[in-house]
Amino acid sequence: MFRNSLFAAAAAAAVLVCAPAPSLAAPQPMAQAVAGLQRLDGLIPLYVDAEKGRVLMLLPPPDANGVSGRYIHMASLRTGLGSAPIGLDRGRVEPGRILAFRRMGGKVVAEYENHRFRAEGAPPEEQAAAREAFAPSAMWAGDIVSTDAAGRILIDISSFLTADANGVTKALQAAGEKGWRQVADLTLVDAAAARAFPENVELEARQTFASDEPGDEVANIAPEAGRFTVAVRHSFVKLPEPGYQPLAFDPRGGSFSQLHLDFAAPLGQQIVEQTAVRFRLEKTDPTAAVSTVKKPIVFYMDRGAPEPIRSALMEGAGWWAQAFEAAGYKDAFRVELLPEGADPLDVRYSMINWADRATRGWSYGQAVTDPRTGEILKGSVVLGALRVRQDMLIFEGLVGADKVGTGGGNDPAQAALARLRQLGAHEVGHSLGLSHNFAASTQGRASVMDYPPPRILLKDGRIDLSDAYAVGIGDWDKLSIAWLYGPGGEAGQALLNQNAKGGLRYISDADARGLAVGQPWASLWDDGADPAAELSRMMAVRRVALSNFGLAALHPGEPVSMLRRKYVPIFLLHRYQIEAAGKLVGGVDYAYSVIGDGTEASPPVPAAAQRQAVSALLATLEPAALTTPAGLLPLLSAGQEGAWDRQTEIEVFPTLGGPVFDNLAAAETAAGLTLDVLLNPKRLARLAEQNRLDPSLPGGAEVLNALVDQVFTDPAEAALLPVAHRTQARAVLDLGRLAGEPETPPAVAALALAALDRAAAKLAGRSGDAVTRAHRERLIALIEDPEELRRLAKAKEARPEAPPGMPIGAGGWIDGDWGS
Repeated sequence: MFRNSLFAAAAAAAVLVCAPAPSLAAPQPMAQAVAGLQRLDGLIPLYVDAEKGRVLMLLPPPDANGVSGRYIHMASLRTGLGSAPIGLDRGRVEPGRILAFRRMGGKVVAEYENHRFRAEGAPPEEQAAAREAFAPSAMWAGDIVSTDAAGRILIDISSFLTADANGVTKALQAAGEKGWRQVADLTLVDAAAARAFPENVELEARQTFASDEPGDEVANIAPEAGRFTVAVRHSFVKLPEPGYQPLAFDPRGGSFSQLHLDFAAPLGQQIVEQTAVRFRLEKTDPTAAVSTVKKPIVFYMDRGAPEPIRSALMEGAGWWAQAFEAAGYKDAFRVELLPEGADPLDVRYSMINWADRATRGWSYGQAVTDPRTGEILKGSVVLGALRVRQDMLIFEGLVGADKVGTGGGNDPAQAALARLRQLGAHEVGHSLGLSHNFAASTQGRASVMDYPPPRILLKDGRIDLSDAYAVGIGDWDKLSIAWLYGPGGEAGQALLNQNAKGGLRYISDADARGLAVGQPWASLWDDGADPAAELSRMMAVRRVALSNFGLAALHPGEPVSMLRRKYVPIFLLHRYQIEAAGKLVGGVDYAYSVIGDGTEASPPVPAAAQRQAVSALLATLEPAALTTPAGLLPLLSAGQEGAWDRQTEIEVFPTLGGPVFDNLAAAETAAGLTLDVLLNPKRLARLAEQNRLDPSLPGGAEVLNALVDQVFTDPAEAALLPVAHRTQARAVLDLGRLAGEPETPPAVAALALAALDRAAAKLAGRSGDAVTRAHRERLIALIEDPEELRRLAKAKEARPEAPPGMPIGAGGWIDGDWGS
């Protein structure tokens, strides 16, 4: 998550609907209109009426088309709600759009111009035809308060500022919160917050929202459950000076893009064009291989971030200087602490913001861009404060809370700070214009734009965190900066063509997120050159971690009930490597190819690698691997007293009533992670098709037969039978769901039914105690009653969900923003 003002956010941007300004009978004389008001000189002269809570703008004289100024307008949240799932964070920025003030009679209309459709370089008539074919968006109309002798126009902009420009009500609705509305008489302009600078003016309103039926998320945060207030900032920014050279987007370069249609394109050329998104960066000596730059890129660190977190973030973000230096730009990038008194929402400051929330959530990188060219004007990073606390919780569960503060390689605090350095680099990378590269972890930590899991090693049979996170920018990061901020043209093409010939892999979000994806090299929070081998290694690490877990994970005086929360990420330590290994099964090795670069063909994953992945996945379903160590069970049922913390509530396994730990629910949850991967209908469809084309490759029947044989073979150890039975029940339900879902391809549904028949045959006619026989008879009866099986398979209660592993919220694409 991105929860981009820049990166695909235009599609999710809030619709700004403003009430009209109060109608005035006739314009007043200028001197009378501004008498007693405070004047602020800047890009747009402002008159502040603190007594009446108004802000007046003095716009330039209209041109021949009636336009009294064009500006890049953006809305942002100076104060946030504090909810990770809803995502209304302090520092959140809506996309920058070009706003024109147009005089029409006695009124001024503010409208967003439509620069997505154009006819570049064409004669004026052709340009006008393209422009007039597509609608702009009129956002506001207000009466003219006064004019002066020079033709300048005075307007009251107040009612523009109070509109829900950040889409607060839409965000609440999308998060399942009901009945929220803006409270008009509690939504007011904060005239005292007005600021004017040479290249921008900053105005603000405090907006209140209310609901008669607030949901749990807002009720957990707001002092009054059905009401909260945020401060909304409006920035009006000077259009960039001419001279910026747009860069044509290349899908192999690792950047974001802006799309436009150019109707002046000659026949035979594409009308749809994409432009890479980047800062303007110009060498002082364009002929030099390495040169200083006219204007360095500077990111400023929020003074609200505490130490030592602040220093770690600044250090990690500062790594990007390495990439710019390698690309030939000397002293082109740096990170500084925001000067005292500076406004973090001032467009002159690219910011790294620190956002406190009630639950842990995504961090994300945004940018405000010129929608005509893709030039970045301001970067805005938002970092969730509670994320590092979750990292600490995991590390304490792995090596013990007593290691905190020891300063060694296994100090959880040091490992967490190493992760923060990665986070700072990652999110600033987004604000520089770079997308995720989820294949980098398969090539030796080639990019900070991947999601890095902690690399947990075993040394002398003990957990070791000394190499938990990499240090510095990766090779892919240097390559992508060299392309994105390079000269473009043939030189840029040559750089990417050379990389395509056996160089670094690049796979981004759409081909990495979700269980159905068939790209074998792109996963989130995975590690290692061989995903299947890494899963087997992680299972060995997990065994050691589980055998060591216990009271040592707690600090002195910490409630023993906290073990339940700390246990979840240790028990599910392998969850993301399961997904990574699963992508080898039925996987297709495709690239973002450009004709002629040698990567046009997309071969299937070799048969041996697919079968190795199936074996590694099936090993995670062994009853012994799904069982909580017996010595831990008494410790995981400690009582809890006091006020209930919402984050703890949603991050533990279901219990057997009160605090009593449910070993079988935990086992089923872990088994479900593997079953969801192997029983994905699109994966099974790919398996069937690849086997049809090449019988040497595994097919869906082979994989499902192996799964049934693994799951429906009882363990020799009687103590493990309940776990095996729980996994068998889950497998029957999941196979029933697969067979009965309307979207399941017919051939896959047939495979699922055949697997159920095979399971029934393995369950039938076998000896066992009364409980085992009853269990088998029930499953056989369920398989033989498709209607009842389908009913149970659809029941939400029959399928416990895993507690969240990734940050809580919208899953890395936060309202179009990209993050981690």
